[in-house]
Amino acid sequence: MRFVLQRVSKASVLINKETTEAIGGGLVVFMGIHQDDSKTDCDKWIQKILKLRLFADDQKPINRSIKDVDGQILLISQFTLYADCQGQNRPSFRQAANPELAQEIYNYFEGKLKQAWPQTKTGQFAAHMDVSLVNDGPVTIILE
Repeated sequence: MRFVLQRVSKASVLINKETTEAIGGGLVVFMGIHQDDSKTDCDKWIQKILKLRLFADDQKPINRSIKDVDGQILLISQFTLYADCQGQNRPSFRQAANPELAQEIYNYFEGKLKQAWPQTKTGQFAAHMDVSLVNDGPVTIILE
C-alpha cells in the first residue's frame, strides 16, 4: 500500500459536481493499493496514520497526532499512486491492484478506519472525483 497524507485546514470531495463529503482540520489520506497487497496490512497502516505526529502544539510544529487534535480524515482511493513512468510518457499502472482486489481491500480499510476513527469521511471507490484541499503547512507525507 502507498499513502500520501496531507495535513489540511479543510478539504472536500465532489462526485458528479456535488459535494459528497467535507472536513475541517485534519488529514486527507490518498490510498493506493498494490497488486501484492492484502487486508492483513490494513491494521498496521491505520495505526500508523492515527499515531503519526503531524500537528503542532505549543512547543513544536509537528508533535501531535490526528487523535491528539481530534481532527478529521478524508480517505480517497487513488490507483494512480502506483503509476510507473520509467522510460515512457504514458504511465503504466500494472503495479496497481486489479479493481476487484483493490475495492475489497479499500472497503475493508475504510471500515476498519471508521471503526478506529469515526471522524473519517470518504470519497467513492473508482469514481471520478474532484478533491479540493487547503494544505496546512504545507505538510505532505508519503508512507509505503
